[in-house]
Amino acid sequence: MKFLFLSLIIGFYSIGFAQKNLEDGPYLHVENDTIHYGIINQDYSELKTLKITNSGNQPLIISKCKASCGCTVPSCPSTPILPGKSDWINVRYDAKGKSGRFLKTITITSNAVNHTIYLKVKGFVKQ
Repeated sequence: MKFLFLSLIIGFYSIGFAQKNLEDGPYLHVENDTIHYGIINQDYSELKTLKITNSGNQPLIISKCKASCGCTVPSCPSTPILPGKSDWINVRYDAKGKSGRFLKTITITSNAVNHTIYLKVKGFVKQ
């Protein structure tokens, strides 16, 4: 009985080492997950950039880059980002006709291990 128990423990232990490393693949690293616009006027529209890096070991492909509102327009790289390399996400917020505090979300979907990330765009539009 002891032999069977010991064999099972060793078997499960060795299966754990036989598993492929789940962290293999591209990994989308964002330098800062929030874009701060601060206090802006209603006629304000500016392009801001956010640095992203592939800290994985395979090419990173961004398949979707979508904002929660039409007033926020993201633009993500359309070409693969090689391991160890960086690129930029461009974000334009249009405050025309808006007032008060805003907090928008940008959803980035990719082939990375962390395949969906969420970025925040925030600020305050004064009248």
